[in-house]
Amino acid sequence: MVRVLLLTALILIGRTVQASQMSGEFPSIDGGTLSIEDWRGQAVLVVNTASQCGFTGQYEALQQVHEEYSDRGLVVLAVPSDSFNQELNSAEDVKQFCEVNFGLTLPMTDITPVIGPDAHPFYKAVRAETGFAPRWNFNKVLLDKNGSVVATFGSNVRPDSSKLLRQVEAVLP
Repeated sequence: MVRVLLLTALILIGRTVQASQMSGEFPSIDGGTLSIEDWRGQAVLVVNTASQCGFTGQYEALQQVHEEYSDRGLVVLAVPSDSFNQELNSAEDVKQFCEVNFGLTLPMTDITPVIGPDAHPFYKAVRAETGFAPRWNFNKVLLDKNGSVVATFGSNVRPDSSKLLRQVEAVLP
């Protein structure tokens, strides 16, 4: 019980310190755009992904988290990226790979840079606000319903880990 109270206090403090709302519009892998602003009122888990990485198996857990928590207001957004030279050559190849191997139905962006001078503005804003930038594929950024960064996680933290899911639970109704 003490851990839950401490976690809640830390989240509330974090919200006060990190009050900026993240935004960003991404090209969708299906065409059109995906906008963080369209999901205001929902928590969003943004994950930079790659199809040829040792962590690619996390797609399965991302899909499970999407299925388990989407009805409660969580959006899981996969951001395929070749920033670490482990993504397929085209968005079409990525989409097919994810559908065939993992049955993904969660929203996905087109292939998007997540680090360096060409990083997507969302990732530049997260770095400016929190100091966090992906160090590898399958890094995770959790936004609360207002678009504020609540937590960040490295590749080793699986999407279905208790560490991550406790944070998700804390921002959902």
